[in-house]
Amino acid sequence: MKQLLRFIDAFSEGLGRLCAWLTLVMAGLLLAVVVLRYGFSLGSIALQESVMYLHGIAFMLGAGYTLKQQGHVRVDVFYRNFSERRQALVDFVGTLVLLLPVTLFIGFVSWDYVMMSWARGEASAEAGGLAFVYVQKTLLLLFVVSMSLAGIAELIRNGAKLFGKEGEWH
Repeated sequence: MKQLLRFIDAFSEGLGRLCAWLTLVMAGLLLAVVVLRYGFSLGSIALQESVMYLHGIAFMLGAGYTLKQQGHVRVDVFYRNFSERRQALVDFVGTLVLLLPVTLFIGFVSWDYVMMSWARGEASAEAGGLAFVYVQKTLLLLFVVSMSLAGIAELIRNGAKLFGKEGEWH
């Protein structure tokens, strides 16, 4: 379990670093779009779509890292007053009953949508747009992988807190 947890954490950290750098690239591209458009009256659909693609990558691939860092929004009116063990129980049950089933459902309903896009070699509907919309749609499945792995890591961590084996798995 320790090796699995280390692998998942390293994977999530790697995706988090990638998303951080891609966010900087996205900001630079967005600046270029604005300067070109308003400074030189030049527009580029491909450049605008690149910003959109990078935003999708940062959001979809960064979700697992955000879960690992406990960065997702939560209503913790009661949670913050719970003991560490009770918090672990809430997180364990929430991951098992909500996060993993919903994430796997997203993967299930997205599979045909993504595969159809790949089969068609789907491209942008805009003239001058990017030719690989199917890659963008694949982010749905990569999101499922990222969140599922992060959820499994959360189950392991919280299970260790609940069942008294925390020292063995960290």
